[in-house]
Amino acid sequence: MKKMAAFFIASFILIGFTQGQEKKSWKEMNEFHTVMSETFHPAEEGKLGPIKKRSQEMVEKAVAWQKSTAPESYDKEKVNASLEKLVKGTKELNQLVKAKSSDKVLTDKLSGLHDIFHEIMEKCRKEEQH
Repeated sequence: MKKMAAFFIASFILIGFTQGQEKKSWKEMNEFHTVMSETFHPAEEGKLGPIKKRSQEMVEKAVAWQKSTAPESYDKEKVNASLEKLVKGTKELNQLVKAKSSDKVLTDKLSGLHDIFHEIMEKCRKEEQH
C-alpha cells in the first residue's frame, strides 16, 4: 500500500513537471514511465504477464532515456549515475525473465527498478533560479 501511495505522489509530481507551460517534456523519460507503470502496477497485484512480455521493451526505453538529450529544464548530470543503474537493472531483469526466474525474484527486481525511477524523478529537475 505504501508503494502505491508513493507512486501516486510521484505521478502527480511527474504530471506537474511535464505540464508547466515553460517546462518542456522529456519524451524518453515519459516513454520509460509508461512501460514502468504498465508493468509495475499489475505486478503489485501478482500479475507478472506484462513485465514478462515487456522486459525487453523496458531495456530499450531505459537505454533510449540514458542516451537522450535532456530538455533544458532538466539536469541530466544529476541523474547520470542513477540512469546507469536503471539501464543495468533493466538488463538484469530482462535476463531474469528469459531465465524464467520465480515471480518473487521478478517482483523484487521490478520493485527495485521502480525505486530507482523515482530516485531519478526527484533528482532530475534543475533547481529553480531566483
